Amino acid sequence: MIFSKKLITWYLQNKRSMPWRETKNPYHIWLSEIILQQTRVAQGLPYYMSFTEAFPTVFDLANANEEEVLKLWQGLGYYSRARNLHATAKYVANDLNGVFPNTYKGLIQLKGVGDYTASAIASICYAEAVPVVDGNVYRVLSRYFGIDTPINSTKGVKEFKELAITLMDHEEPASYNQAIMEFGALQCKPKSPYCIVCPLQDSCEALKNGKVDILPVKIKKLKIKKRYFNYLVFFTEDKKTIIQQRVGNGIWKGLYEFPLIESDAIDTDAIASHAVFREMIKDKEYEIIPHQQEAIVHKLSHQHLYTRFYIVKSDIPSKINEDQKIVDYEEIHTYPVPILLGNFIDTFFQQN
Repeated sequence: MIFSKKLITWYLQNKRSMPWRETKNPYHIWLSEIILQQTRVAQGLPYYMSFTEAFPTVFDLANANEEEVLKLWQGLGYYSRARNLHATAKYVANDLNGVFPNTYKGLIQLKGVGDYTASAIASICYAEAVPVVDGNVYRVLSRYFGIDTPINSTKGVKEFKELAITLMDHEEPASYNQAIMEFGALQCKPKSPYCIVCPLQDSCEALKNGKVDILPVKIKKLKIKKRYFNYLVFFTEDKKTIIQQRVGNGIWKGLYEFPLIESDAIDTDAIASHAVFREMIKDKEYEIIPHQQEAIVHKLSHQHLYTRFYIVKSDIPSKINEDQKIVDYEEIHTYPVPILLGNFIDTFFQQN
């Protein structure tokens, strides 16, 4: 039995039940693929259900405001995905009358849709024979064919894509693409794969040559940057605080946070004398209380954020910046924030 047929046979016997596998509606498939980029299925599934409930059609998503979308996305990370999702929904709804492109070439032109996502939608919704290549596929192909070309190199991307094209099942493109992804997720796992019961074990080069644990090869990641975030959490007797919206093209664009001092080796005295704090507090009386002794380390793909929260007991300043808002404690849960701040808000503001 050829490679593709073995995988499809395995898939039909072992596939997980997923709501997006019960439809060929391109809106639902697109939504699931964007949510599952850099996200495990177990984490992404509740978000998919929330989005399809809140926005049953692409028109509903297009008509939502960005804050609604970001709030629903909260906790998934990589927030540019949510902004691209919203932009593409507007384009499809307003420029394409709600009809998604029905070819790989058309789909890949959509904002936030790359080679993998376009291939998945085209094969699943329109039976176009274009192969998907994601982390799971790289791992299966690298191990089965014994390929040690780094998967995140220019040469590797080209080599694996060309190989994937030759292996594509033209009779059942949707089943094949879903099969190889599911096989990588469940059977040919990154660690401790189930080689002893693998349907491909008799012809797997990595298993034959003892290289299962070292394939696929990946070039070492970029150096991690450390950043130090110190948040000023205003705490008033009438239960109000201050938040501000992040702007620019850095992390968390469009999300809300507390007033921020980004600086290493800082304490309450340094906070009290910092220009950001002085500009806000003016001549009002205040007390600064560190919320925790040790910094909370929040790890992003290329950054580690060392974060502290400082409770500022004071009246709200009479003048705040244009990008800042005064909000009641009860309202703060309605604003989209990074998960790091969401966790703090859930604990601190419930207790006070």
